[in-house]
Order: sequence, then structure tokens, then C-alpha cells
Amino acid sequence: MNTLLGALLALISAFGWGTASVLVKIGMRNKSAVTVNIVRLYITALFYACLFLFTGNYAEILSLNWQVLVIAFISGQFGFVIGDYFYFSALRLMGVSRTVPITSSYPLWTILWAWLFLGRSINAQIIVGAFLVFLAIVIVRKGEIEEHLDTKGFVFALLAPISWSIAITLLDFLSSQVSPLSLAGIRMIFAAFGISAFLPKYSEELREITRREVAVLSGAALLGLIIGQYAFVKSVSLVGSQISAPVSAVNPIISSLLAIAVLKEPPNAKIILGLVLAVAGVILITTA
Repeated sequence: MNTLLGALLALISAFGWGTASVLVKIGMRNKSAVTVNIVRLYITALFYACLFLFTGNYAEILSLNWQVLVIAFISGQFGFVIGDYFYFSALRLMGVSRTVPITSSYPLWTILWAWLFLGRSINAQIIVGAFLVFLAIVIVRKGEIEEHLDTKGFVFALLAPISWSIAITLLDFLSSQVSPLSLAGIRMIFAAFGISAFLPKYSEELREITRREVAVLSGAALLGLIIGQYAFVKSVSLVGSQISAPVSAVNPIISSLLAIAVLKEPPNAKIILGLVLAVAGVILITTA
């Protein structure tokens, strides 16, 4: 029963992340990546701040030592400020279906850092998966060149998973020090604090944001940062990452299909092939 529930939660997280990507793309049609992220992170941070009042998690957070809090702050910046800036910028320049196959390479970078700095082993399956992800990136890039897409978008799409992987690597330490709910919340709240540095520069654009845009980005925050992340964490607690990660790895397929259906992004044979290879590579890497 736990296995079925865990797999279902991982699938819910994939749908949450995939749908959130499309909503972010819709919400940023007339807004910059930073403005979109400010709204999304503030909404999420407010949710967790209110949730902690009801659950009493503030007691645990206040008991943490300053080193843990600093690492959580850094993880939040790489995960939701720096990484998501690159991701949203790539979405704006290339669209969802062209960006997601590249950004789905974050497990590859995570394993590379774990091998270099944490002494984790790498086996043949990981190498094959890494090759498939690399091949996917090459094929997607060729497809983008044929469509004359901005090279900057490709660079941003590549930098996003590298940044995310640094945040995930830091979680290896944090997850043994902080409960999942508290950890998820403080990273979001710290990310909201971090991105506040950009408020003076983007204040005018924030004042021009419409109710519709707030509603769309609230949906993205709810599905991606609240429901999606919680469902994945809960799934891992029930069945382990060896089951949760491969199931949630269908997220790029969901994102791309929704982008084609909802955003009317034209399909491209190379993009589709790259997407399939990226998903296959991620599954191999995460099940090794």
C-alpha cells in the first residue's frame, strides 16, 4: 500500500511541477523573470510562515545553530533565486518544451558534485545515464539552432540545473539536521529574503502587476513550490528516492506536452527526441 501511495505522490509532484512551469510561462508574458520570482516566492513564504504558526515548527527552527541556518540560506538562494532566475529567463527566450529537456539534467550535476566532494561512487549505469543526458542536450541544442533561437536561452537553461544541483547537494547535510517541513519552509522564506534585494530595481514593474498575473503565479506557487515539493518529500519518506525520483522524472514530458497543448509551442522532432533521451538518462541516474 505504501509503495502505491508513494508512487502516486511522486506522480502528483511531477504534475505539479509540470503545470507550474506552464503557469510561470503564462504569468511572465509581460513581466521579467525577477518580478515573477519575487511574487511567487513571497506567496510561498507567506504560506509557510502561516503554516508554521499552526504546526509549531518555529520552535524547531529557533533551536537550529547558525551554521545550519547559513547553509539553508545558501541552498535557498541557489535553488529558488539564482537557479530559478536562469530557468525563468530560459522559459522566456525559448519556451517550455525547448527549455525543460536541458534543465532536467540536474540529477547528473548533483551526482557529479556528490562524487567530487562527498566521495559518492559512480557506476556504469550512471555513466550511461549521463551520456544520454549529454546527448539529449546536444540534440536539443541542434534543434534550437535550426529554429534560430537565442543562444543566451540555451546558456541560461544549462546554468539553471547546475545551480539547482548545488542546492540539492547542500540538502544532503541539511536533511539530517532539520525535519522535512521545517527545511522546506525555511529555504523558501530565506529565498524570499534573498530576492528582496531586487525590490528597489523592480518596484515599478511590481506595482504594474495585474490581478490575473498574481492569480496565475499563485497557482504556480501552489502547484510547484507547495503541493509539488511536499508530495515529493512525502513520497521519499514512504518509498525512498529510488522509487520517487524515477516516477517524478516524467515531469519534463508533462511540461512539454502541456506547453504544446496550452501554449501552442510547435513540436520539433529533435526537441522530442532530446526530451525522451533526457528522461531516460535521468531515470537511469536516479535508479543507479
